[in-house]
Amino acid sequence: MTDRLSIALAQINPAAGNLAANADRLRAVRAEAAARGADLVVCPAVGLSGAPLMDLAALPAFLDAVEATVQALAEDTADGGPALLVGAPWHGDSAPGDLGRGGPKRHNAALLLDGGRIAAVRFQAVTDFGEIGGPEEDRFDSGPMPGPVNVRGVRIGLLVGGDLTTGDVAETLAESGAELLVAMLASPFAPGRADQRIHAGVARVVECGLPLAAVNLIGGQDERVFDGGSFALAPGGRLVAQAPLFAEHLLLTRWERGDDDGWDSSEAEMIAPAEGTEALYGALVLGLHDAVTKSGAPGVAVGLTGGLDSALVAAIAVDALGPERVLAVRAPLPGGPDADLAGALADSLDDAAEIVELLGCRLDNVALAPLLKAADSLLAPAFAGRDPAMAVERMHARLRAATLAALAERMGALLLSSVDRTDRLLGLAPEEAGCGYAVLADVPKAAVLELARWRNGNQPAASCGPAGLVVPERVLTRRMKAETPAGLPPAEALDDLLAGLLDGGLSPADLMTLGHASETVAAVWRLMARAEAGRRGAPPGPRVSCRSTVRLRRFPIAGGFTDLL
Repeated sequence: MTDRLSIALAQINPAAGNLAANADRLRAVRAEAAARGADLVVCPAVGLSGAPLMDLAALPAFLDAVEATVQALAEDTADGGPALLVGAPWHGDSAPGDLGRGGPKRHNAALLLDGGRIAAVRFQAVTDFGEIGGPEEDRFDSGPMPGPVNVRGVRIGLLVGGDLTTGDVAETLAESGAELLVAMLASPFAPGRADQRIHAGVARVVECGLPLAAVNLIGGQDERVFDGGSFALAPGGRLVAQAPLFAEHLLLTRWERGDDDGWDSSEAEMIAPAEGTEALYGALVLGLHDAVTKSGAPGVAVGLTGGLDSALVAAIAVDALGPERVLAVRAPLPGGPDADLAGALADSLDDAAEIVELLGCRLDNVALAPLLKAADSLLAPAFAGRDPAMAVERMHARLRAATLAALAERMGALLLSSVDRTDRLLGLAPEEAGCGYAVLADVPKAAVLELARWRNGNQPAASCGPAGLVVPERVLTRRMKAETPAGLPPAEALDDLLAGLLDGGLSPADLMTLGHASETVAAVWRLMARAEAGRRGAPPGPRVSCRSTVRLRRFPIAGGFTDLL
C-alpha cells in the first residue's frame, strides 16, 4: 500500500484513425510524465484512436489494428516507468479483464498498461446522450458495471465517457472498494459545457465521497472541436487542478492518503478557462487549424469580398495558421452600371485591401469580367424574351466559386467558405461549390458581429496573427446598417426564430407568443425547406452550438411540406 500517488492527466490532440502517430504522441507524453515523477498517466477516452470514429469503429480490420497498437504500447511499460491508462475502441462481448473477442459488439474501453502487459480492461457502462462524455456520433455498446483497477496498490475506479453523467457507475465503484475516481472523456465543445463537466464531476464526488480526476480530449476533427479543460476535484468537490481549453497540456496532480484512509490533494496548476465569445473564437481557431493540419494541406484560400463574414474568416485563418499560410483572393462580381452599385463595389475592394494589410497575408486579384461576359454571351439566346436576372446572378456566383476552387487547388490549399449559419439554413448564402471547410457554418449571423468586435479588442492565446484591429470599423458599420431580405426580421430576431424553430423545437404558436409574426414564421420555414438540397452538399464546419442544425436536422428535399402553419 502506498500513501502517495502522482497522476498525470494527458490532454492530447489525436488524429482520428492515425494509430501510429497517436501512439507516438502517447509515448512522448508518458516520457514527459515520467520525468516529472508521475506514477500513472491517464489519456482521454478514445485517445489512442481519436474521435469521432463513426463507422470506422465498426471495421474489424481497424479494431485489429487498435489491439496490435495497444499490445505494442503495453510492451513499452516494461521499462519500470509510469502505468498508462489508454482509451480506445475495443471489440468483443467479453467481461472486463477477459481479452477474448466474443462477438460483434464494440466498446469504449479504458486499458491499463503496466509491467509490459495489458493489466486490466474496463468498458463504458452507460450510454451518454448529453455529450459530456463523448460525441453523439460514436455510439458504443454498453458494458457491465465495472470494478476498480489496481495501480501501485491503489484501487482506482474508472469512469469512461458517459459514465460520468450518472451516479450509478461511481456508486458501484465506491461499493467495490475504489479509493479514487478517474474519468476519461472525449467531450466536444459547446457553450457552457466545460462547466457542465465539472458540475457532473462534483455531483459524483459528493454522492460517493471519493475524489476525482478527469481528462478530456482536445482538437478539431471533421465537424467536432474537443476543448480539453481537464480537472481534478478533492473530497467535497473542491476544484484543485484545471487545464486550459483548446491546448494540449500535461496536468500533474499529486494525491496523499489521509489519517482517515481517504485521499486528498493540495491545489495544483489552475488555468482559468476561456468563456463566452473568447471560448467560441478559440473553438473556431482550433477547428480550422486541425482541419488544415490533419488533412496535410499547406494552407487555405479565402475569397475576400470586403464584407464582415469573409473578413472574420480571414482573421480566424491567420490566427490559426499564420499569415504566410493564408491566401486572400479578391474576385469581385461586377456591380453593373448603376452609380450606387459601382460605389459600393469600390468600397468593398478598398476594404478587402485594408483587411489584407491588417492581417499581413498575401492577396491575389482575379478579374472575373471577361469570364462572366463570355458566359452571358453564350447563354443570351436561351434567355431571350425572359427576365434572366436571378439565373444570371446565381450563375455568376457559381463561376466565381469555381474560380476560387481552381486557385485553391493550384496551391493544394483548403478553400474556406465564409457562409454563416443563418444564411446557410435559409439558402441565402453564396455558392459554396468547391469549398472544403466552412468556418462559420454553426455561427449565427448576430454572433459573427460579436466575434469580430471581440477580436478587434483582443489577441487570442497562442495566436499566429497580429494584435489589435483586424476588421476595419467601416466593415462593422456596414454590417450593422445592412438590411435583411424583404419579409425577414433583423439578424438578432431572425437568429432567435431559427433557434426556437430548430434547436428548441417550438411550435408556430410558441414562436408567435415570443413575438414572431405568423407570416414571418411561415416565410422562414419555406426558405428552409427549399434550401435543403443546398445544405446537403455544403462543406463541413465546426459544430460550436449546444445543438447544431448544420448536420443533425435533415428534411425531405422534394417533400412539399412548405406550409408550417
